[in-house]
Order: sequence, then structure tokens, then C-alpha cells
Amino acid sequence: MSNKIKLTILGLLITLNSLKAQQKLYKSYDVCVYGATSAGVMAAYTAAQYGKSVLLIEPGKHVGGMSSGGLGLTDIGNKYAISGLALDFYRQIGQHYGKFEQWIFEPHVAENIFNTYLKKAKVPVLYQNRVTAVKKQGNVITEILLESADQHSVGSVKAKVFIDCSYEGDLMARAGVSYMVGREANTTYGETFNGVQLTNGHQLPDGIDPYKVKGDAKSGLLWGITNGQLAAKGSGDNKVQAYNFRICLSNDPKNRIPITKPAHYQPEHYELLIRQMEKRTWKSLQDVFIWSRMPNQKTDINNRNGFSTDMIGMNWDYPDADYRKRQEIWSAHTDYTKGLLYFVGHDPRIPEYIRAEMNEWGYPKDEYRDNENWTHQLYVREARRMKGALVMTQHHCEGRELVPDGIGMAAYTMDSHNCERLVVNGMVKNEGNVEEGGFGPYPIAYRAITPQEKEAANLLVPVCLSATHIAYGSIRMEPVFMVLGQSAALAAVKAIDGKSAVQQIDVASLQRQLKQDPLADGSAADILIDNSDSSRVKMAGQWSVQKRGGYGPDYFLSDGNMDTSSFIRYYIDQHIKGRYEIYTYYAKLPERNAVTAVKIFDGKGLREVAINDEEVKVVGQTSGEWVKLGDFTFSGNGKPYVEISGKGKKVAADAVLLVSSRK
Repeated sequence: MSNKIKLTILGLLITLNSLKAQQKLYKSYDVCVYGATSAGVMAAYTAAQYGKSVLLIEPGKHVGGMSSGGLGLTDIGNKYAISGLALDFYRQIGQHYGKFEQWIFEPHVAENIFNTYLKKAKVPVLYQNRVTAVKKQGNVITEILLESADQHSVGSVKAKVFIDCSYEGDLMARAGVSYMVGREANTTYGETFNGVQLTNGHQLPDGIDPYKVKGDAKSGLLWGITNGQLAAKGSGDNKVQAYNFRICLSNDPKNRIPITKPAHYQPEHYELLIRQMEKRTWKSLQDVFIWSRMPNQKTDINNRNGFSTDMIGMNWDYPDADYRKRQEIWSAHTDYTKGLLYFVGHDPRIPEYIRAEMNEWGYPKDEYRDNENWTHQLYVREARRMKGALVMTQHHCEGRELVPDGIGMAAYTMDSHNCERLVVNGMVKNEGNVEEGGFGPYPIAYRAITPQEKEAANLLVPVCLSATHIAYGSIRMEPVFMVLGQSAALAAVKAIDGKSAVQQIDVASLQRQLKQDPLADGSAADILIDNSDSSRVKMAGQWSVQKRGGYGPDYFLSDGNMDTSSFIRYYIDQHIKGRYEIYTYYAKLPERNAVTAVKIFDGKGLREVAINDEEVKVVGQTSGEWVKLGDFTFSGNGKPYVEISGKGKKVAADAVLLVSSRK
């Protein structure tokens, strides 16, 4: 028997075994989670931790979604907003890299951690299966039908509660739940940053000719420009903010694969980049890409300026497209992005020093090994958005409307990438970019992840949740999705135990349990003493309250003339017992004191710690870092505290965190 025949037989046997294993998973569960995104992993883990039978279904081959698909530079907004298993995930990332927490990481590191969660909770994953139909009895989902694109098998899964954690909201849509695609008009909810927006952000310079032959309209528009008219500011439409890939490359000669010409290379797609260069000097790769460094000589590359990795206007059909059409759109994004990398490194019109800089990089050998070292996840920034029991809007983001049923927080800027590239006043312009911040962390309503009860009584939607386009732009961050995934799973557990619709659970009980058992394993919760807790914070001297740059809503800043009588003291519960690691949040500020003095009294003895500003290195999209003050054992005696002071220049005093050493 030839080796070729042997390999064929072996492949058939592996396929048959895989089919048999898959068939065993087509059955009934307490909870079915659809979409093994970061939210999906946390939802499945949580439900299993609380004793429910769980199946996690993933249309692809990997878990973690964007968090394992190249988005290593985490969009945080404010660490205060991140809690529970999401925070635990970033602490596990930190442990991998020898830190307390870390918010930048390599793709495979994230995927390994996600798999560790699933293995610990013994959650089975049904890969390469996608939903084709949903069966209901009244407003109750009884069963979902699945197909496997690779193996052409068909199966079904029953569950008491379903959680749609996909980026597209496919289970939700097939269940007949109302949803929105595109942008609402500002008038719909009384917003100001929704709908059509022509801004200077990620914009092309003025004066770029839109035609294939400059000045000749008859020659036709360059690739990537739509033949449309700029609509009125704030008007609504069905256009979707651009997708791209968050690109992981390596400049380690031992770990890089050269960027070669892709099979479907079309250099004419990048003519606008050349014309942008003619108007704006190209000094480095950073002028066209957000080229963020990751550990071990790798990158997380994102879109920057007018022409970059965003494939503007090419994804409008994606949210409601069938699987075949979606794959065409996905493949077109892959061809465009790989072609762009090759173009920048090889086209003779690109400055030689830019080509040389690009050619220092290549695809990483140790990432995405089963996908030709290319990410498994398209950055689907926004697809469908549910119209649920409550719609989150700009007013919630800005704190002008508060919800009592918060089950997670968001804090990021209201952010939208461009939606369209068109001709405005005879020149090429991008439309749709919004970057509006300046607000603190705010709660996300439980009602925003629940459908209207008349439409589905046993479905939760923590990713394609109920929010306007512009509010979703603030909420749609990976850490927040993890928080909402955990919250959804605990809600599912409560609905099952109480034999109620998900809309009818005791939300106050859900909120308490999320706070008391943040890791879903009964371990002790962290103890946080924040500046706003007036009963536990004492001030001496002149301090002002600052709203931006610290942990949570605010922090204290001295007036620059500190003496030994000025301090901020954070009192720890005098009844606390056991061993804890103590941290303080160090806001990295310009012109702050070179050395911050900290005193820690554990109820018996006093320890002094000096924090040297130059030794605190802030990594990623964050204003500061937790600085460890030491390990302390509390006996329940005395009045323990942490005191922050200093002399001379400005001193910042922010939150204090106690982490049980038993974790």
C-alpha cells in the first residue's frame, strides 16, 4: 500500500472520528452558548461553574474571537470598568508575562488562557458548526439547527436557555428577535453623534482627486470610492463602520515569514495611498498604520488616517448576508490587507526607507499555525444590534441617564470608524468617524442584553446587545463583552433555577452575586477602597479632585506644595483577617513627584514604601498601573490603613486594592 493511500485512509479515519465526536454533542443542555468569542468563553465557563450542563458552539476553529485574533492592544477606557472573569483573564495574561495585570499580549497566549478556562470547567466545544434555523414554541426557543461547512453534517441542539455571543447575532436574528443594522438618525433618540458624520478624524487630506485619471471624471472613480452623495449630518442609514484585521507580525528573524505577493494581488486598490502620500509626507509606517508593539517582537496593527487597513464601505452587506456571501467579504478583506502589506513593502512608488522598514517584518511562525500564520478572526466591529427591553444610547454613555439594573460597566470613548468613502466638493473624503469621550465609567443595563419577552423568553445577547450605533461604539470592547458574557450566564442559571423567563429574574440578586463571587468559584473577592468612599478615606492638606487620568471616576492631586502634614489615608476594614497583597493605583502624570511616600499600617506594625516614578512603566491604553506595596497579614486588630504623601511636586493619590493571597 502506497504512502499516499495510507495518508488518505488516515485522513478519512480522523474525519469519521471527528464526525462521531460531533454527533455526540447534538443533544440537550441546560445552557447553549453560540459563538466562542471572549464573551462566549466566559459565559460557558460561568454556567458550567454553577453546575449547569453547557455546550459552546463555534462556527470557526478557534476560541477567543478578537482577543485571540490579533487585538492584543486592549481597548480599556478605564480599568475600573472591568470586573469578574474579565479582570481575571488580564491578570492571567499578566502572570504569563511576570506582572500583576497586563493588557497587551500575543494571540496564542490569549487563546491558551481561554482554553484553560474551558478545560477547567469541562465545557465541550462544538467547532465548525453554524446555526441555520431556530425552532420555537411561542416565545421559547426549543432547538437550534446546525450545519458544518467542512463536514456537511446537520445536527440540532436543545437547551433551556440560549446565549448568543457571536459578533453577528445569528442565533438572535434567526429566533425572530428585532434588531438594527446601520446608524440611527440623531433625531431617533435625541443624540448628537449618531448618523452621518463628516469629521477630521482618520481623514484624507484636502485636494485628493477621486478619478482614475486625474481631472477626468469619465475615467471613473478610483477603487474604494462609492458613487454616492453626502447625506445630511446626523441622518440615519444602513451603512456599517469599516472592518479590518488586527495584524500580528514579527520582526524576529528567527520567527518571521516574508510577506510575499498574495494570489489575488491588485495594486490598483492602493492608488489612494499614493495620492495621500503626495499630500502628506510619509515619515514612517506609523503615518499609515497604528503600529503597536506586542511582547516578543510582535505587533497589533490597526487602521490610521485616511487610507489604511480599514476596508471602508465594503462590509455593508455582511451583517445580514448568508454564509457564502460573508465568506466572500471576509476573503476580500484578507486579499486587501495582505496586498496592502506587500504593496507598502515592494511598490517602487513607496519611498525606499518605508519599504525597508516594512520588510523588517513578516508573518509570525508561532501564531495561527493552522491558518497560514494569518489571524482567524475578521474584526467585525459592529453587525446587528438587538432592539431589546432597553436601548442604550449616547445619554447613558455620558451619564445623563442612569440605569438601576447595571450588570457591567463600559468606559471607552464613543467610537466609530468610517462608514463610507465618497466624493465631497470634488475631492475624496471619508465619512463616519466619531471619537467622542470625556465621560467616566457607566453601567450597562441588564435589559440591554435581554430581548423583548414577547420575542424570546430564554435568550440572552451580551455581544450584539441593545444599543444605538454610537452607544455601541463605546460598549463594544472585548473586556466589556467578557463582563457581559459572565453576567448573561449567571442570569441564565437564575432563570433555569427559578423556572422563569430571563426577563423576570431577580436582577438585584444577580448584581449581588456578581459582586460577591466575581470569579464564579467561591473565592474571596478583592477589596477596593476608592477615593469616592468618604467613610474610608481621610484627607489632610490641600488636594483637588481630578476626573481624568486615574482609576475610576476620580483621584486626588496635591497642589504642588506638599509638606509632611499632607496626606491621603485609605482605611482598611479593622475586622479583616488573613494575608493580602496590597496595591495602589499609580496614575502616571506629567510633573508629578519623583518619589511618592506610602505608609502601610497592618494593625500592629508600620511599613514604609517609596514609589519611584521612573520605575513605573505604563503599558497599553491605560493611564497608570497597579503598584504592589507588599504582602501583609491582618489579624482583625487595630485600625489598618494605607497613607500616601510626598514633598515638593504634585502627588497623586488613587485607589487601594487588597487581593487575597489565597487566590
